[in-house]
Amino acid sequence: MTRQLWAPWRLEYVQSAADGSAEAGGCFLCRAADEPDEAALVVTRGDAAVVLLNRYPYATGHLLVAPRRHVGAFGDLTDAEALEIHRLAGAGMTALAAAFSPDGYNLGWNVGRVAGAGLPGHAHLHVVPRWNGDHNFMPVLADVKVMPEHLDLTRSKVAAAWPR
Repeated sequence: MTRQLWAPWRLEYVQSAADGSAEAGGCFLCRAADEPDEAALVVTRGDAAVVLLNRYPYATGHLLVAPRRHVGAFGDLTDAEALEIHRLAGAGMTALAAAFSPDGYNLGWNVGRVAGAGLPGHAHLHVVPRWNGDHNFMPVLADVKVMPEHLDLTRSKVAAAWPR
């Protein structure tokens, strides 16, 4: 019996990466600052930074924390931006713990395309929840990641669990 994994949201990403339209549409992190929370997958907004779900996550609950200001270099962040981004990342871990009970987290800055930055023009911090046993054969054998929950539901859960 043949089984299929259905991830229709992924085609938009693959096509936009292939034809360059992802960058032609402008910076999605800058757009997130102006779009409604649900449409942009925004979880919360600070004075200098915004937290949103990664639309193409490594794991359920994968957050991006970015300055509202379009700045590409980590070293060009103001002290206020850097502090708020890291405080929001900590609050994000608190919310993810309440919503999903992960066993740990990966936090990281991908600075420059060669370092893995999919959007090198706008610095952002990744907060990725991890669980014991969350690595399976799918990424290794098929280059496929299985997301067990829809992004809209994940955004709602993390926003509801966000520390006030």
